[in-house]
Amino acid sequence: MPRYEFRCRACGDTFEVNRPMAEAGRPATCPQGHADTVKLLSTVAFTGGRGGAGPVGGPPAPAGGGGCCGGACGC
Repeated sequence: MPRYEFRCRACGDTFEVNRPMAEAGRPATCPQGHADTVKLLSTVAFTGGRGGAGPVGGPPAPAGGGGCCGGACGC
């Protein structure tokens, strides 16, 4: 379930709320009970999505070959 970050304008507290995406725009009350809150823009970073095969967007992995030596000699 997505997590959304809010900041309370009354006390300055920053807090997170887990809710479905369909309810992303719904107002949130801060843990101190204040209703004057704003949703913050959060950033997300995905790293290592290729299982350690190198940097994303790097050169492609060499194609596997067949034969007796893995295809490097063209046999």
